[in-house]
Amino acid sequence: MEIANRLPHLIGSHQLRAQVNEMPLLNCQFLTGYREQRLAHLVLTFITMGYVWQDGEAQPKEVLPRTLALPLVEVSRNLGLPPILLHSDVVLANWATRNPGRPLEIRNLDPIVLFPGGESLRGFILVTVLVEKAAVPGIKALVQAVNAVLLPSPDSLLQALQQLRLSIQDITRALGQMHVVFWNLSLDSWTSTKAVLSTDYVDPDIFYAVIRIFFSGWKDNPAMPAGLLYEGVSKEPLHYSGASAAQSTVLHAFDEFLGVRHSKESADFLHRMRDYMPPSHRAFIEEIHSAPSLRDHILSSGNSQLLTAYNQCVEALAALRSYHLAMVTKYLITAAPKAKGRKTSHLPGPPQALEERGTGGTAVVRFLKSVRDKTIEAILHQSG
Repeated sequence: MEIANRLPHLIGSHQLRAQVNEMPLLNCQFLTGYREQRLAHLVLTFITMGYVWQDGEAQPKEVLPRTLALPLVEVSRNLGLPPILLHSDVVLANWATRNPGRPLEIRNLDPIVLFPGGESLRGFILVTVLVEKAAVPGIKALVQAVNAVLLPSPDSLLQALQQLRLSIQDITRALGQMHVVFWNLSLDSWTSTKAVLSTDYVDPDIFYAVIRIFFSGWKDNPAMPAGLLYEGVSKEPLHYSGASAAQSTVLHAFDEFLGVRHSKESADFLHRMRDYMPPSHRAFIEEIHSAPSLRDHILSSGNSQLLTAYNQCVEALAALRSYHLAMVTKYLITAAPKAKGRKTSHLPGPPQALEERGTGGTAVVRFLKSVRDKTIEAILHQSG
């Protein structure tokens, strides 16, 4: 925790590797309960990413010292998670409330561990926390809807589909806070109102040039083709994908429920990302997958209200994916040429090897367009 609390400074001053090399070998048996194990995975994986990428992609460390590798692999095995930074670390386990009695809003939240990237990284993590929070009613709606199909109860199913649509729309709104516009209104000497400032929670240039490398893994990454040797764990290097939004359970569950079928290439990648989720999340997706087909149920019911409500969910999901595609274009593709021309002196700099790839290793724009287009294809048409 001492190292984790100073991580941005230690990485920026190139002192992290020396600090890690002096770490004592930690004993995971002192961790009590699930929450402490999740905290340990969060802290150890953040330190691991900093250790590997401290000097940028030109000089990654290809051996993780045993003082870090052994406790990380042990706690990962206990949790059923891979020994690398995950979406469930960066987002799900990485927030605390300033005032526990107040709502979960960005002003009342702080990340627990950070990389370099300042307010932009803080914004990226906390906005993504709020995206996951916006999905909660949608996840609950899935459970209600699956039960409503089994009963069957058309009224309960209609209500659940309407709740799911609202939740997906709330997710899109929450995602919009990445580049929310603040209007500071001030009165000048002529007493006319003018807008003074607009800003993003997450600066695209900082995200691309400073933050993104720390989410990069050692699978499908040309900067680390051999993988990472976990000292004392394995004699051969291991290969793991970096943290990615595709590791969030939410859209996997929505796709399974709505019966969205992706192309083979996209589906293979998404299924691989399920290995990077907490086991209970994977099990939830499987449970939704094994439930009776919602599409078949709606078509055989002949209920036009249900068909309309289903299509509104699919349209909302396609709109969310279109919005995400636009954001990725802004934060990755448009920011890349700018970042190349402006090196931040003491930090690793932008990852050239992953230039048009997501941190999970996909060719990101092609992938996002494909999943959006396949979502649109799921829209149902009334037979006859």
